[in-house]
Amino acid sequence: MHTLLFIYNANSGTINTLFDIGHKLFSPKTYTCNLCMLTHGTFSENKIWKAFKINSNLDIKFYHIDEFLKLYPNTNYTYPIILKKEHVNLEVILNTSEINKISSAEELINLLKDTIT
Repeated sequence: MHTLLFIYNANSGTINTLFDIGHKLFSPKTYTCNLCMLTHGTFSENKIWKAFKINSNLDIKFYHIDEFLKLYPNTNYTYPIILKKEHVNLEVILNTSEINKISSAEELINLLKDTIT
């Protein structure tokens, strides 16, 4: 079985989270993590996305850049990105450019369903 890895274009930590919330509130068009915008609102997880996660049989893990690079230091990606991990191999499912073109959680879900089935 494989695991989907979602890596947000953001770092972990309370200060970074507060900065991200402020950025989403005051300048959403310049926010640099479309994956964050698709899966989360300003303060909570998108309800459609959350239902998809709960009802799917997918093994999904979520990382901020700093968390991902601690586990996979020898990788060189742009973020956000969605990867498929099978054993030790990582395969790009949706790259930054593709993610940035997605306009809704529903579209993301449909692309994932098409890609991984």
